[in-house]
Amino acid sequence: MGFSSITHWLIVLLIIFLIFGTKKLRNIGSDLGAAVKNFKDAAKNEKIPKVKTSRRRVSKNRVGK
Repeated sequence: MGFSSITHWLIVLLIIFLIFGTKKLRNIGSDLGAAVKNFKDAAKNEKIPKVKTSRRRVSKNRVGK
């Protein structure tokens, strides 16, 4: 008597739709999708090795000839 029956899942989904409404669920789904996409992009950018740049400091007292 667990939640393995399809009728139990349909009843649960019906109650969720009645409580939240389809518009709010659609917004939650799109926000979750955008968050996953941003996470994947950030993870992909993290794998690319960053090139270290070095700046040489030039002394103001040094005069070129």
